[in-house]
Amino acid sequence: MKRFSLLVAATIMMLTLAPASAQVWPARPITLVVPFPAGSATDTIGRLVADRLSKRLGQSVVVDNRVGGGSLVGTAFVAKADADGYTLLFGTNSALVILPLIQPAAMTFDVTRDLSPIGIVAALPNILIVSPKLPVNSVSELIQYAKANPGKLSFASSGTGTITHLIGELFKVRAGIDTVHVPYKAGVQAAPDLMEGRMDYIFDNILWSLPMIRDGKLKGLGITKLTRSPLAPDMPTIAESGVPGFEGFSWVAMLAPANVPAPVSQRLSTELAAIVADPGVVAELAKFGAEAASASPDVMRKVIVDDTARWGDIIRNANIKVQS
Repeated sequence: MKRFSLLVAATIMMLTLAPASAQVWPARPITLVVPFPAGSATDTIGRLVADRLSKRLGQSVVVDNRVGGGSLVGTAFVAKADADGYTLLFGTNSALVILPLIQPAAMTFDVTRDLSPIGIVAALPNILIVSPKLPVNSVSELIQYAKANPGKLSFASSGTGTITHLIGELFKVRAGIDTVHVPYKAGVQAAPDLMEGRMDYIFDNILWSLPMIRDGKLKGLGITKLTRSPLAPDMPTIAESGVPGFEGFSWVAMLAPANVPAPVSQRLSTELAAIVADPGVVAELAKFGAEAASASPDVMRKVIVDDTARWGDIIRNANIKVQS
């Protein structure tokens, strides 16, 4: 009897000390940290995913907007959180790839070391938009015109070091043209100058630009993804219009702290893939100029590495610097 009692006690102790990965997950509410303001596109998409994930997991998924430092505050919080699957991050390539390249001194964590990819949720392609005053109607015509007028054309962006700025710099390199960058606080603020010909072109969000293009106020020349967008299926890609292989766009994704238990990561990845495949979610994402996208943790990890190399080269070559 004594031996049996000792065996029972040992078993209870082992169960008590069992790691979280061996216990039922999720056993309590999950926090999804969004390092952007409430009401922003990233926040809205994050809340959509949180709602669907909550229903699939049978547990509450609470959105926590931890804003500050251009997304550094919220991202750092998750990077340093317990790797138990109860604290997740909803991030973007601007926060996970570009910011560490632009402001390395401000980083208190390492994306590849301290965060574990779960999966990409959506891609947000941009459109190459030109002023109606510019005598060009295709990507190849814009390139020819820019080469005939070196240093005379200007391109707008939503700010120095933003994805729209980097796409513009990438286009200059790949097309072999010399144009001048002019940063705005937001891409849409450049619209009046584009319409009046005070600005020549911009790579910006498909959401605000498509209505202006359809109304004839601006001209859309190409999509910045390798494949045509279902949001504008008749518009060619830049890659098929004279700049082979050209691609640059925003994406949003879910991540967890590094070393999250493999069963938890796999469950989250599987559920996330099912969510973005849902026609209702696809339709909701389209309202924000986003295309549903799915990528496994391994594929997403490669995307981060490849994006870091590509944009790192552009940032160094263009000598892009911003103040912390």
